[in-house]
Amino acid sequence: MLQQNNLQNNKGLSQATYSLENIASIIDGELIGDPNQLVSSLGSLQKASKDCISFVSSKKFESFISDCSAGAIIVKKDFKPADSKNYILVKDPYFAFAILSEMFDPIEDMFEGIDLSSNINPKAEVAESSKIYQGAVIADTAQIHQNVLIGPNVFIGPDCIVGEGTVIHANSTLMRSVTLGKNCIVQNNCILGSDGFGFAPSKDGYKKIHQLGRLIIGDNVEFGAGCTIDRGALEDTVIGNGVKLDNQVHIAHNVMLGDNSAIAAKCAIAGSTKIGKNLQMGGLSGIIGHLEICDNVFIGAHTLITKSISKPGNYVGIMPAQEHTDWAKSSVGIRKLSKK
Repeated sequence: MLQQNNLQNNKGLSQATYSLENIASIIDGELIGDPNQLVSSLGSLQKASKDCISFVSSKKFESFISDCSAGAIIVKKDFKPADSKNYILVKDPYFAFAILSEMFDPIEDMFEGIDLSSNINPKAEVAESSKIYQGAVIADTAQIHQNVLIGPNVFIGPDCIVGEGTVIHANSTLMRSVTLGKNCIVQNNCILGSDGFGFAPSKDGYKKIHQLGRLIIGDNVEFGAGCTIDRGALEDTVIGNGVKLDNQVHIAHNVMLGDNSAIAAKCAIAGSTKIGKNLQMGGLSGIIGHLEICDNVFIGAHTLITKSISKPGNYVGIMPAQEHTDWAKSSVGIRKLSKK
């Protein structure tokens, strides 16, 4: 798994800072703790620091609270604090998190700082040896390293980094906060760093959760035409070194995909799944979210993985289409056979 990319963006984004008293009033919460404590970002329970605010929306995650270092934790109204941490009690922590994600989103305008007359902002760091074709648009906080080729109508947004020797074909997009390693190939019409699918439901509809994480891509990675890779919600989406994706693959937010994995066309991996090295996925297969997949797993075409895998091997689950009643009978029979 890619541990750290040697390309770094030192410019950073400005951060807003709020007191807990202010945040409690905004999300209509009851504050237990220090009203003057300041926070400047959102963080997960496992990785939040003192200047972060985190949240717990389900009792199954309450076990992480004791080790959480966040400056404050948003919890449900019926939560009973058993320590001296700062808490904000609200009716719906997930909806409160959605509100705060908008407050802490550092980018208000994706296209701010782009000089439309020349398409490449003069402040952008573009190496002289790189070739950029007509119609490409590069934001002022982007960094383009040596010997990069950027095709027509490519968009490279705020705080993106493109590593040495990488090729980005026509009409592809690096939305924001994408680090693309060395010697990568991005085929036509790829979207890297798009918003993950995050919405908090309410009686008035869905509240968008702003995606504040990054997309970190290793070296020697190739994306087939039309791939879509989401950046993280809070933490990063990570694509390891040597990964090869076929056309129209979708990888959701906060996925960690291990080195040298190869995924065939029209596969999908749902959010927050952690995958080891050397994964192979046949076409039209999928992995649901929040699973852990070990190294050296092969998934056959049209297979849906619904449980974590801890043993290397081949996993296939293909069944021809049937009427629903026939399928229900068949599935019961298969379960009975597997217990014999």
